[in-house]
Order: sequence, then C-alpha cells, then structure tokens
Amino acid sequence: MRYHELSPHELLAAGNHAPEINDTPWLVRWDQVRDPEALVTGLLPDTVVFRTSGTTGPQESWVRTGRQLWDEAGLLAGLLAPRRPEALLACAPARHLFGALATVLLPARLGVPVWYRPQYYGAMPLTEYRRWAVVGVPWTFSVLLRHREWVRAADQLAVLHSTAMLPATAARLVQEQGADRVFVTEVFGSTETGGVASRVWAPDEPLWELLPDVRPAWGEPDATGDVLLAVSSPRLAARPGRPQPASHLTDDYIRLGPDRRFRFSGRRGRLVKVNGRRINLDELERLMRDVVHCADLACLPVTDPVSGENLDLLVVPAPGEAPDAGQVRAVLASAGLVVRPRRVHVVDRIDRSDTGKLRHVQPPPTTRAGA
Repeated sequence: MRYHELSPHELLAAGNHAPEINDTPWLVRWDQVRDPEALVTGLLPDTVVFRTSGTTGPQESWVRTGRQLWDEAGLLAGLLAPRRPEALLACAPARHLFGALATVLLPARLGVPVWYRPQYYGAMPLTEYRRWAVVGVPWTFSVLLRHREWVRAADQLAVLHSTAMLPATAARLVQEQGADRVFVTEVFGSTETGGVASRVWAPDEPLWELLPDVRPAWGEPDATGDVLLAVSSPRLAARPGRPQPASHLTDDYIRLGPDRRFRFSGRRGRLVKVNGRRINLDELERLMRDVVHCADLACLPVTDPVSGENLDLLVVPAPGEAPDAGQVRAVLASAGLVVRPRRVHVVDRIDRSDTGKLRHVQPPPTTRAGA
C-alpha cells in the first residue's frame, strides 16, 4: 500500500465525501504548514452536511458549520496534546463526522504529519517518528496487533477512538504493550451532538467526563436510577434549513456521578429486558466474542410473544468453518452466560457501517441451520 502525498489545500478542496479522500491511502504534511488555522478556516465551507450511520434507523442529514468543526478539532487536540505526538496514523473515513474531525482537522491542530489508512490490509508508515497518535475505528486495534514490530518501535501510542464500543482487541493491545506506552482515549458523542464527553480507557471502566463546553440537562431517573442524557453546547448540529437547536435529547441512558461525570448504561435501542433482567446488547456481544469463534457476531433486539423483549444472535462463521446454530448455542451454554439468545442465525455477513457500527437490521426470515 502506497501513501500518496496530498497538499493540505488538495485535501480540504476535495471535500469530505470525495472517494480519493475516503477510499485511498494518503499523506499530508501539516508539520510543514506555517499557519494551519489560517489555511483551514480559509478553505472550509461555511456549512458541511453529515449523515447518521443508519445504525438505529434511516440515515438523517445534519449540518455543522466550518467554525464548529475547527473548534471541536481543537478539543480533540487538547485530549492528545499531553502525549506530545509527533505524527498521526488515521483510519476513520472523512465522510463521517469523527473522521472529518480527527483524520482531516486534528493533525492540522496538532501540526503533525498524518498518514490515512482506509483498509485493514497494507503497509504501515515507515518513518523515524517515535511518538504516535492513532485515530482508530474498531478494526484498527487488530491491525496494530498484527504489526507488533511497528508498535514496539514507537516510544508511545496515543489512540483516539469514537465510533463504537471498544473491541476486546483494544484491551489486549494495552495489556500486551503496557499501559505506560499505549493510551486509548475514548470520545462519547454522535453526529447530532458532536463530542460530549471523554475518558482514558482502563480495565475498571472509568467514568466519562463532559467536555468543557458541554452543558448537561439531566432528566428524572427511571426505576433503575438511569436518565436519558440531554446536552447543550455551541457545537450541536442543525437540521438542513433549520436553526441550531438549544439542546439535544440523546438515546443514551446514563448513571450520574460527581463533578460532571457519568457512567454509560446503554443506548435506548440496544437495551432489552429479558425475564426482568436489563441487558446491554453491546456488553453482551463483547462477552460472546470471547467464547464464540467466528468472523463476526451481533445481538439483535426482538419482540417475543411470551417475554415481550428478547434477543437473537447473528453469527458469521470463521473462514473455512461451517458451524451450525446448535453448536453455537452449546458453546454459549458452556460459557455460563446468564442470558442467551432466543435464536441463533448463521449468516454470510452482517451489515455494518464502514466504521463498524451495526446497521438497523431485522433477523433474517430464513438462515443456515438457524435454531
């Protein structure tokens, strides 16, 4: 894989949806630009349209101003600046908000060169830099584990992640390479709100802390003690042709903590109550990935005539293997999981966005050996 060098002007002029910016590897030398802010603010359009990923329903369009994007890139730079990165490897496509912020604008804010890697396979950048920032999507951690020599050659790796729940490979990377060398900073947010909160990942799942310009609007707790998060900030996106809203009610349930901190309980569409037990499907998937050998899997919320809510499991077999649903159920039973799927569907693929999020899908009406 060859990284084609672009000038900052060529990168910004192409636009966030251009195939040559999203689908091919490139290098931009922001370290050679005397005044990145003047260049960026002079080339950014007044408004930029982003679309939600379609993971919880139909895609929707949201508008952000160029000033909002530049300001948020500054907040992200503030999260990484204490690590003093000298260069940046980015894997998030610019067509999505996180990629536009972290792949395109963040290196301009930091004043460092950026290599964009759009795919799993290919060569890593070969340079003399020792302190790296990495803009990650879920598959990035597997890439870093595959290229251990590249990781070991660095004095430090500061990973920024903000597209989905961290995969188990993230914890494996930190544990293998050492928490004094590899840091994973997570950003909590959405296309509608932009970044809302951040934390540095640790095995004890630390609380999230609201970003400096975010004002919370807590609702009344439900029976479990959770509330839906509502926020206000100068970076909220607007609907096309409409003014910026004063606040935005998210689909995220949280448990309040001290000093503008909270614990994430789950997204409204990814929480189900099975036999009186509230289940976070994202957390359950993470547990299942540790015991089910497969290429991919996903839990889907479903309605059930007896229990009201339940879940089905989609499983994509590993290459060269052909498990049936009964074998998968036996593995889950032997693992001692308290909650197990109503049905298992063995499928050829699972529809995901290019940042790894599960799209809004229904269980297949027929499957290979579904049970």
